[in-house]
Amino acid sequence: MTGALIAFLCLLLGLFLQKQSNLPLEKITKWVNAYLLNIVLPALALLYIPQINPGWDLLLPISSAWFTFLLSWLIFGLLGKVLKWDNQTTGCLVIVAGLANTSFMGFPVVEGLYGKEALPTALLIDQGGSFLLVSSLAILVGSIYSHKEGNLRAIPLKILRFPPFGFLLLTITMSIMGWKTPEFLIPLVALVGKTMAPVAIFAIGLKFSLDFESLSSKYYWFGMGYRILLAPLMVWLIYRNFIPENSLEFKVTVLESGMAPMITGSILAIQYDLKPKLATLLAGLGIPISILTIMLWYYFLG
Repeated sequence: MTGALIAFLCLLLGLFLQKQSNLPLEKITKWVNAYLLNIVLPALALLYIPQINPGWDLLLPISSAWFTFLLSWLIFGLLGKVLKWDNQTTGCLVIVAGLANTSFMGFPVVEGLYGKEALPTALLIDQGGSFLLVSSLAILVGSIYSHKEGNLRAIPLKILRFPPFGFLLLTITMSIMGWKTPEFLIPLVALVGKTMAPVAIFAIGLKFSLDFESLSSKYYWFGMGYRILLAPLMVWLIYRNFIPENSLEFKVTVLESGMAPMITGSILAIQYDLKPKLATLLAGLGIPISILTIMLWYYFLG
């Protein structure tokens, strides 16, 4: 409850600062996004990924996040070509609708509905799925759809220079080799990691604006429809063939696939200038809208 109150206050602060004409809002937004992407994400990588013990049994729930992201890329990539969308719109939908809010929203929802025994599966999906995706493939998508003419060859170098990706490679190597994050670093990276939710919500508040035109946008409902309806439906249809339907693991996997768009994904889209207004609306307004569909999925799963 305290965390939710802090997040709400951060949202209000962001909305308040947005209205102050004497503030350098673009610079503030740039600094906040840089903090999230270049400091918080690497800290979270050091905190969680070396703790994951690689094993084939982990792949099924983890793969659901990768499956829904790749499906998002396929669907919106094809729609963008057929319907002649601009690259920024297509890239925004691929990233923001393709990534679920499996931690800030997912953890408390899953724990509240299924208890603490459901958290390990949720953690795997978030850290092995959503977090790795936003630090790797999402960067590739952002680079591709935001590139300027003749700049495609710079994409690999841009990805390698992105701090979260470097830390991702480091921490995956640590996990494979069985190396743990040094104990003296744990309190520091844990403290930095705790700032993810409130600072991300603050960043949303800095850019969030609601108007009828935004809500009537077909792009918004394409993104939300995919994230909270089609993505969990496809996971339910496919993964029940591999995971027992009445198992807690299966229910958590489907439910996490139906969470609202990932806030960090929207921050990444903003960083690459992929329709910032659409990105913030999907992540910000997506949370209250998805509460209803999450409850419907919960009762549907039994």
